[in-house]
Amino acid sequence: MGNEASYPAQMCSHFDHDEVRSLCKKFKKLDLDHSGTVSLQEFMAVPQLQQNPLVRRVVDIFDIDGNGEVDLKEFIWGTSQFSVKGDEQQKLRFAFNIYDMDKDGFISNGELFQVLKMMVGTNLTDWKLQQLVDKTIIILDRDGDGKISFEEFSAVVKHLEIHKKMALIM
Repeated sequence: MGNEASYPAQMCSHFDHDEVRSLCKKFKKLDLDHSGTVSLQEFMAVPQLQQNPLVRRVVDIFDIDGNGEVDLKEFIWGTSQFSVKGDEQQKLRFAFNIYDMDKDGFISNGELFQVLKMMVGTNLTDWKLQQLVDKTIIILDRDGDGKISFEEFSAVVKHLEIHKKMALIM
């Protein structure tokens, strides 16, 4: 697991020593098999997360090295995105990354459809959902390239003050 004091300051910049220690304890509780990493299945063992349709996407974003599991360093970094001390740009980037599934810096029509499908489940037909996605792309895509850039996403989303809703009090 390592000593939390050994992590680079920039990784823990939003957390004080006690908050990092608390995160280490939470990580250990999540790590049910004591492997030093937390899998999607271990995250899904938390009752509050079982009903969240975006847990898989959040875990994918936390999983910086792409190995399918979240280690302590990734957990602290990921959780820092929700710190009340975190900056607005960082939170907007995290929200954008939920939709940017292929990590190419853009939200395509297909990616937006997939993420919204996770969120709405069977409450909308695929046809209606596709209409919603198409309209959203048309409205947000200011440069006409058929996809949404981070700048285009931010221009709309920051007015919703989503960064204030993405705050975790430690």
